[in-house]
Amino acid sequence: MNDTNAKITSGTRTFHQSTNLNRLPWAILCTLLSESVIAGGCNIPTDAPPSPLFGAQAFTQALYRLEEFGTKQLPQYSSNNGGFPSPTNAKSSPSGSQLDSFLSQTIYPLPSRKANTSDLNPWKSQIEAYLKRTLNTPPAEGRPPGEDWAHQRWPEFYPEEYTLTAQSGVRSNSGFRDIYQTHQYSVGEFAPGGLHYSTAKWQTNTSSGQIDGTTNGIEPRLHPDFPMQESNSLWTFDGTFPPKLLKLRYGYPVLFRHYNALPISPSANNGFGLHTLSTHQHNGHNPAESDGYMQAFFFPGQYYDYRWPMILAGHDHKNKNATDVRAGGPDGSGGVKKIPGDFRETMSSLWFHDHMIDFTAQNVYKGNAAMLNIYSALDRGNEKITAGGNLRFPSGTQLDWGNRDYDVNLLIADKAWDKKGQLFFNIFNLDGFLGDQMTVNWQYKPYMDVRARKYRLRLLNGSVSRYMKIAVMTEDRKPVPVYMIANDGNIMEHSVLFEKGELPTQAIAERYDIIIDFSQYAPGTKIYLVNLMEHNDGRQPEGTLSRSKAFKDPFKKGNTCDPAVGKFMEMRVQPYTGTDYSMDPADYVAGKKKMIKRPKFSKKELANARHRTFEFGRSSGTDSAPWTIKTDGGSGFAVNPKRVSAAPNIGDVEIWHFSGGGGWSHPIHVHFEEGQILSRDGGKPPEWEKWARKDIYRIGDEKNSSREVTIAVRFREFMGSYMEHCHNTQHEDHAQLLRWDIEKPGQTVPIRTPMPTWDGVTYVKSFSLPTYKKGDKDAKEDFNDN
Repeated sequence: MNDTNAKITSGTRTFHQSTNLNRLPWAILCTLLSESVIAGGCNIPTDAPPSPLFGAQAFTQALYRLEEFGTKQLPQYSSNNGGFPSPTNAKSSPSGSQLDSFLSQTIYPLPSRKANTSDLNPWKSQIEAYLKRTLNTPPAEGRPPGEDWAHQRWPEFYPEEYTLTAQSGVRSNSGFRDIYQTHQYSVGEFAPGGLHYSTAKWQTNTSSGQIDGTTNGIEPRLHPDFPMQESNSLWTFDGTFPPKLLKLRYGYPVLFRHYNALPISPSANNGFGLHTLSTHQHNGHNPAESDGYMQAFFFPGQYYDYRWPMILAGHDHKNKNATDVRAGGPDGSGGVKKIPGDFRETMSSLWFHDHMIDFTAQNVYKGNAAMLNIYSALDRGNEKITAGGNLRFPSGTQLDWGNRDYDVNLLIADKAWDKKGQLFFNIFNLDGFLGDQMTVNWQYKPYMDVRARKYRLRLLNGSVSRYMKIAVMTEDRKPVPVYMIANDGNIMEHSVLFEKGELPTQAIAERYDIIIDFSQYAPGTKIYLVNLMEHNDGRQPEGTLSRSKAFKDPFKKGNTCDPAVGKFMEMRVQPYTGTDYSMDPADYVAGKKKMIKRPKFSKKELANARHRTFEFGRSSGTDSAPWTIKTDGGSGFAVNPKRVSAAPNIGDVEIWHFSGGGGWSHPIHVHFEEGQILSRDGGKPPEWEKWARKDIYRIGDEKNSSREVTIAVRFREFMGSYMEHCHNTQHEDHAQLLRWDIEKPGQTVPIRTPMPTWDGVTYVKSFSLPTYKKGDKDAKEDFNDN
């Protein structure tokens, strides 16, 4: 039986369109053939029946404000605290109370430059019982051993702060992180009487309630009327809701110790997800051993020490004496801790997520994603302090840095769930998985109370395959003007006004920071975030609906077959009696003041740059790995972690050309360094990209994209193995992903490739494409001719 466009349903699982029935397990195929029903009506793009709502109504639960991980000062000494708790069986995580107690203790052992291979995996006996064999000294740390994966420049950027977390099956929150919240539920809008003192609030047809001043009691539900998620349906940081936020500062290196508390048995996953992890900070300026390489994954019972130096790019070449007050981070006392580097490389809104080879889509969708705010001299998170050239974005004033009263992280993603309310994912759809319901911070269509003043919203598209186009509208369908101030976590040279409230297409993993002024609306006004972009499948967006059609329940009215189009978040304007000290983004549009000047490439650098071409498509693909990348005019290859496709030298400037399209859309992500878009299809980029640096580059035929994108990028400070891939993570996993290395000048032997196992990590030799050093000379000639 070959590919079919029919939609075939069995129980709670449905397969249609691009599903290749030859790839289905025989038992599932037999069941489908015996029970199949061809569904009529709309062809919902989830490969499943519509997600049941269990009577829940939209906008009846308050938005979760993200829960801060918090950081502690790294001690000079520590003692054994009893060890990482073990699960009761191979199909479970440790108990929640044991995890909370462990994560609350002081870090032990202290981190080291090389991986800790002297301590053993504390789950050794349980793993041996499951595998029915003896393990050969399995290490406690999953980081590859020896010099190959040792922390670079360790004494120079030794961690000053740390945080501990564990990836775990979900359970109710005990509130153990309450003491790590910088607001302490005592200042600003987080204090009693403030808008965010209640961490959870709901008013539904069946129940009402709220939780005040703590996260204790918050259950893993997408809505109060929905069933609780089972522990093997959802795997989150700490195993809890709300989703998490890490707040860091430039100049304060941090250790992020990530424990794997997932089940030992890979089958204990409710049908999708793999229990091995690799954590990528997207898109920090970090050494390769802490970037989350696809092949540097770690197993249940282990931890991995990610050391993030918190430096500015250009550290080795710009402002070397740290005299520029614009380059640095808040010092906690109203001043700036000055550091070397280029202040123009300041970043702000990042996130981190799993990057396990072949399983990124499933693991991220299942809960392995958190947001990261970096605070700096220029973006302090305090709208009143002016030291260091602080731009005074909307935030608050009660804390020296990192105020979140009027600065809101929104993790937006489409999800689907089965008839029991458990999270659903179709592992067989390799074109791209789409959910049929929009969520914000893991909640089904929440509302948020806002004061009548300016707000900063940090919008992250955290989907697997869904593109979005977000419009902001009042309840009477009038547009709400918005200003974009940052793109992919990079503060822009100029703000960009979208007077009709309609933002550009936002691909998977793109971040747009926007400012909305709610003071122009009377208290009681309701304002909505509306998704205009519809999908028929995961290949590419189908198009956009008008704002008017998208606003009025378009799926119910038959204007779309995509239920994720329409209103997905409500904001309710409340009175404001305080003083708004935040900047006016209208003062920073093109022709007026600049926020941050873009770093420049000289004409000589661009003329001498090495060129590389990357074509994203299906050339030489297979049924199980249909997605490939052609490098420098060569053959199309699926991922191979041992293959080095490109190897710029540290200090190089290069020009990279991305291409694709022809019925497919690909958001291309380059790890580690930010690029500047030189052209789209040979023309100038739009204003919101012209003034920005980027790490996601949309190629395809959808609105605001192009079939060709050319960027310039500079490689600095660290070496090692990094990645480039399509961030439609189903494409990435099957297998549109390549490795590129940063090398020392004169280096001739590629960095070895780690091979993790339950027993530890070994290495194998890597190999390189013929063009890995020279690039694409024809592309350079064409570029210079034009």
